[in-house]
Amino acid sequence: MSFKDLQLIKPILKAVEASSYVEPTLVQQRSIPLILEGKDVIVSAQTGTGKTAAFALPILQKLYDKQDAPKKGKKIRALIVSPTRELAVQIQQNFKTYAEFTNLTSLVIFGGASIEPQIDVLKKGVDILVATPGRLLDLHKQDYVNLDYIETFVLDEADLMLDMGFIDDVKKIERLCPENKQSLLFSATIPNTIEHLTQSILKDPERIDVTPTKSVAKDVSQVLYYVPKRNKIELCLHLMRNTIEGNVLIFRRTKYGVDKLEQTLAKNGYAVNSIHGDKAQSERQTALNKFKNGYVKVLIATDVAARGIDINELDNVLNFDMPNIPETYVHRIGRTGRAGHTGKAYSMCSADEKSYVKAIQNAINVQIPVETEHPYPLDPKAKPIVHKKQGSKYKKGRKSEASKKKKKRWY
Repeated sequence: MSFKDLQLIKPILKAVEASSYVEPTLVQQRSIPLILEGKDVIVSAQTGTGKTAAFALPILQKLYDKQDAPKKGKKIRALIVSPTRELAVQIQQNFKTYAEFTNLTSLVIFGGASIEPQIDVLKKGVDILVATPGRLLDLHKQDYVNLDYIETFVLDEADLMLDMGFIDDVKKIERLCPENKQSLLFSATIPNTIEHLTQSILKDPERIDVTPTKSVAKDVSQVLYYVPKRNKIELCLHLMRNTIEGNVLIFRRTKYGVDKLEQTLAKNGYAVNSIHGDKAQSERQTALNKFKNGYVKVLIATDVAARGIDINELDNVLNFDMPNIPETYVHRIGRTGRAGHTGKAYSMCSADEKSYVKAIQNAINVQIPVETEHPYPLDPKAKPIVHKKQGSKYKKGRKSEASKKKKKRWY
């Protein structure tokens, strides 16, 4: 099938060709015709399957076809809500690319950046608005965003949106839009919370399930290292020096962990950057651009900060901390091995993370190969370290008179 077979108009096809797209992906083949027909859809598809174009191309075509009537300034007619700043920026860049041969305009708004430039563009008017929930509601409250003319409402990365606690904001935004709008929901996974959400905001939606939520890309080779938690940084450095070739995206569970590892790698001479929620948007975008353009070979990120980021020809992914949710593992390693390229996924597992590995392997139905030849092996009998609460050692036996007196002091 070609993009012409999807009944796309010439300006859109010209942009698709300029983007070097040869044929539509499966999610595009199944979604575009339904969206052009005006139907509500719920799409389950992983990052990297071409889902942004799956909703952007038909939205642009529908807006282009309806712009004959003269209007006093542009009104926002399509709204795309995204959970993270990086993903929102990426979506708007795609809209801009696909709209190159039309006169349709788009804008992205998000928190963590100056609000004045966003207000200036909104005053001039745009056809398509891409937004994160907080900034969107803030600007709507200030009367800079008018959602009365929305024809298409898109909720992207819906599962992450709910994980980040945006469900009430999403419902509020949906109610601010016209009742007769077309609604599109895209999500990597469809948990029960998403099912309940679709019942409240979509009308008789068509269900498209493109990718099994727990499958791993066949072009990604996986390897697992069992290592004591205290030796993870040493093993990371060992792999960087002796095994990992090319660029690498390293995942850590916490923002503190990201910062700590970044400092360690920098001290050891690596050109490294990081992204997480506490960093300013300008810092995050600069770090991402440097990594994408090859100026920095190592990028460390939390899952939330990296969700939806598309990095071409990513050579390696390193799970410094094992995720406790199997789908998160699939998302992480799925960032490499794209578009015909091969990739490698390295994972470091400490004693307290063994249950995570078991759950991941059960979910993906694959036994991840274990590498035992490394300098910091984990004792097979090692058990998770259970940290006792402070003062627990005093539970048995009599307390000293000194400790009793000390406890009486209240100043």
